[in-house]
Amino acid sequence: MENFVAFNPTSLHFGRHILEGLAPTVRQYGDRVLLVYGRGSVKRSGLYDRILRSLKEAELALFEYGGIQPNPVIEDVEAAAAVGREHHVEVVLAVGGGSVIDSAKAIALTIPVSHPAWDFFTGKTTPTKGLPLITVLTLAATGSEMNSIAVISNKEAYYKAPLRSPFAFPKHSFLDPEVTTTVPRDYTAYGVADLIAHCMEVWFGAGDCPMSDRLVLSIIKEAMEAGPLLLTDLRNYDLRSRIMYAATLALNGLTTQGKVSGDWCVHVVGHVLSLLYDVPHGASLTIVYPAWMHFFKDQIGERIALLGSEMFEERLNVDEAISRIENFFIALGCPAKFRDLDIPNLSVDDILEAMEIGKVNGMHLKLKPADYPKLVEMFL
Repeated sequence: MENFVAFNPTSLHFGRHILEGLAPTVRQYGDRVLLVYGRGSVKRSGLYDRILRSLKEAELALFEYGGIQPNPVIEDVEAAAAVGREHHVEVVLAVGGGSVIDSAKAIALTIPVSHPAWDFFTGKTTPTKGLPLITVLTLAATGSEMNSIAVISNKEAYYKAPLRSPFAFPKHSFLDPEVTTTVPRDYTAYGVADLIAHCMEVWFGAGDCPMSDRLVLSIIKEAMEAGPLLLTDLRNYDLRSRIMYAATLALNGLTTQGKVSGDWCVHVVGHVLSLLYDVPHGASLTIVYPAWMHFFKDQIGERIALLGSEMFEERLNVDEAISRIENFFIALGCPAKFRDLDIPNLSVDDILEAMEIGKVNGMHLKLKPADYPKLVEMFL
C-alpha cells in the first residue's frame, strides 16, 4: 500500500431542498456572479428560473454565459472568461453536468489571468489561483462536482486535454437528486456507465490497496443494482440519489488512495471519439472498454477475471468476464462497438492521428503508438 495525502476541500450539499442554501453560500464569496450553464435543458426543467429568482432575491449582481456544449470546447471557456473579466465577477456558479462544471473550472482559473486558457491544458503554465467555484449538479456521471479535474476539447489542436489543479476544486457543490429526474434514459445510462468506468480504471491501475479495491467493488455493485432499476423508473428519487452519490464517490479521490495510480487509457481513447465525432462521453467508454480488456487480457487476465467474478458473483474466466461486462453495458442501452452509433464520415486515419497527438497511453499498462491500429480495429 502506497503513502498518500488525502485532500478534498469541496463541501458537498446533498439531498432534497438543499438549493435553498445556494444563494447564501454564493454570497459568502462575492456579490458579482457569473452563471454558466448548457444548451437548454436547465431552462426547460425550470431549474434556471428557480436559481435566477433566488440569486436576485439575494440582491446578487448576475451575469451569464450559456450554451456550453456536451463535449466542452476551449472557445466557450475563453468567451465566458471574457464576460467574467468585463464585469469583474467574484465567483463562478456552474449549473449543469460534467461538461458545464469542467468548463466552469477552466473559466474560474482563466478569468484572473491574461494568457489563453489552453496554456493550462498544454502545461505551458500552471494555475496559481482561481475564482471561487460553486456548482449545482444536474447529471450524475463524471464526478467533476467533487474533484480537481477538467477536460476540454480544442478541435483546432486536435486534442481533448485534461487539467488537474488544486485551484480547480469547487468550493461547494449542491446535489439535489430531484434535479436529475428529468435526465433522459440514454444519458442516465451513460452516467451509470461512466461511474463504473471510473472504478474500473482504478481497479486496473498500479499498486496494491485491498481497501481501495473493496471501495471500488462496492461502488460498482451499487451502480449495477440501482442503475437498471432507475432506467425503468426515471423519476424515482431514491434511485436517483443512489446513482448520484455513487458517481461522486467514484471520482472524488477516495478510491485511488493507497494506490500508485489508476489507468486512464480508456478515458483518453474515449476523449478522442468525443473530440472527433461528439460521441457522448459515457458511450465512448462502453465502446472502448471491452476492446481494451481483450487487448490486455494476456497481461492482466487474472485481474479481469476477478473483477467479473466479483461483479456477477460467480466464478468467471477472463473471456467470460469481458463478455458479461460488455453485455451489462448493452443491457443498459449503451453501445458496445463504434459501428453501433452509425457515425457518417468515419475515418480510421483521423482517429489514429488524434490518438498520436493526444499521446494515448496508460498510467499502468502501456499502449504504444504501434498498438493503436489494433485497438481501433477491435472497438470499431
